[in-house]
Amino acid sequence: MGCLLLALLLVLPSVSFEVQAAQVYRHVDANGNVVFSDQPAGGSKVKLTPLSVVPSAESSGVPRSSSARVAPSSESSSSRTRVAPAVDVRFRGYTRFAIQSPANEETLPTGQAGNLAVRLGIEPALRPGDKVRVTVDGAPSQSAMNSSVFMVPALARGKHVIQAELLDASGRVRQTSEPRVIYVQRASVNLPRNPNNPANSGG
Repeated sequence: MGCLLLALLLVLPSVSFEVQAAQVYRHVDANGNVVFSDQPAGGSKVKLTPLSVVPSAESSGVPRSSSARVAPSSESSSSRTRVAPAVDVRFRGYTRFAIQSPANEETLPTGQAGNLAVRLGIEPALRPGDKVRVTVDGAPSQSAMNSSVFMVPALARGKHVIQAELLDASGRVRQTSEPRVIYVQRASVNLPRNPNNPANSGG
């Protein structure tokens, strides 16, 4: 009985309040074995320090890991919900829409009088409802047509920027080609051999 009581006192968990232990006595038997008991019977008193008891998290009503359970904020939950942008499925784009000729920085010689043939590379083939418009220096050179070949006549001498625009059936620009820079060489009207020189008009 005495040994059991001492064992309980030694293994009790520490608490936030102090518990006064019962008096314990130390005995030595005939074989030299040390025995502890709550009966004096010639034994010597054992001085025990008060025990501290700390209540467990469950008994105190406090959750053990309350900080680990955090409800997701409205901001984080809303950020995971994304609305896909609206897609206009009425128009199907072309995988290739580019000016094949003239080449970039090509020079038109004087003999061409500034007449420029523009050929486009379009894949897949141009659909019946779509049209193409060629612009020179940002301005349309002619009305849009369902064609991949255009003739731009009588360009003035100097530098020009050529570009192509793809329009849908409603006239909305859907695709634009990379620009091409060209240079046009034309005879000056002041040259004696130019038929447009006023001096050659006769009279």
